[in-house]
Amino acid sequence: MNPWAKLLIVAGVVLVAVGLFVQFGAKYIPLGRLPGDIVVEKENMKFYFPIVTCLLISAVLTLLGLLFRR
Repeated sequence: MNPWAKLLIVAGVVLVAVGLFVQFGAKYIPLGRLPGDIVVEKENMKFYFPIVTCLLISAVLTLLGLLFRR
C-alpha cells in the first residue's frame, strides 16, 4: 500500500477518535478546566490560557509517538 494512503487513513482514524472523545468524553475528563490552567478575569476582559491542559496533551502525544515509533 502507498505510504501516503496509510498516513491519510491513520490521520482520519485519529481525527475520528479525537472527535468522539471531545463529544462524549469531555464530561468525564475536563480538558481545558484542569487545576493550574490560568484564568484572569477583569471587569470587561477574560484571559484564559490552559497551560496544564497543553502539557498533558503534549505528554500523551509524546508517549503515543514513542510507542508507535518502535
